[in-house]
Amino acid sequence: MKLSVDFPSVIGREGPAKVREFAAAVEEIGYDDIAVYDHVVMGHPAPGRAAGPYPAAMPILEAVVLMATIAAVTDRVTISSEVLVLPQRSPVLTAKQISTIDTLSGGRVRLGVGVGWQESEYDALGFDFSTRGRRMDVAIDTLRAYWRDESVDVVSADTNSVAMAMEPKPPQGAGLPIWIGGASPAAFQRVADRGDGWMAMPGRDDDHTRSMIDEIRRRTEEAGRDPDALGWQIGLATPPSKDGGGKRFYADHDAVRRRAAVSKELGFGWLAVNATAVFQAGARSVDALIEALRGLHEAIHQEVG
Repeated sequence: MKLSVDFPSVIGREGPAKVREFAAAVEEIGYDDIAVYDHVVMGHPAPGRAAGPYPAAMPILEAVVLMATIAAVTDRVTISSEVLVLPQRSPVLTAKQISTIDTLSGGRVRLGVGVGWQESEYDALGFDFSTRGRRMDVAIDTLRAYWRDESVDVVSADTNSVAMAMEPKPPQGAGLPIWIGGASPAAFQRVADRGDGWMAMPGRDDDHTRSMIDEIRRRTEEAGRDPDALGWQIGLATPPSKDGGGKRFYADHDAVRRRAAVSKELGFGWLAVNATAVFQAGARSVDALIEALRGLHEAIHQEVG
């Protein structure tokens, strides 16, 4: 079982040295992966704007820069995004940024991508929210082309790459893993057609989660690909909660063990520990988070290996 830690941007308030210390400590504890979230800007409540799940003032460090910082202070863990909102970024620039981090980290990038949910963020960045699904598929193909081909030709409504080169290639080449986040039929089809894995959050219940896995496996077989070759990751709990029980989840190691065991039984080979929720559960400083993550790592490995 592989264990990932979702990086808590809130610790940026303690200064850059503590950000670096946290990343290095997660690796030292024995976790396999450090993942970063992606929001560039957050919208305040406004007329005609759907309410989002997070406050506009939530601190979020820029994802690609943070991935590079983590790479610079670690030697073993993979560095992932959970998830990069790919359609609101230039795919060519993103290909270069991720290739560079993969190069400088010695081939340790695992790129998670999703279409996002915040229309106002797309507006602020100058991208069309309504076409994000189509542009997501083109972007994934563009990334792989730039990581694979000596001369790249990708022409679409969004890019005009004709006889273009990008060097150096990432150490992982076009095989640099791209995992898909999301729980919609379109996301399931994207995993089946283009993904190396699925980054999931818990469903309404375990039966719902099983049904999503079954649908992805069916679609993957229909696409002529092997579902057993896919990677499967799930968060141990939903994102930071507003209810009392949810806020205390990571303080209850017995509950964490039970969820880890169920997740393994469901077929997931990766578990994600949400360090922001660990902060919410009472570990309110970098030092406290490191100690809490040490205890959680031991508890999870005792349960699932």
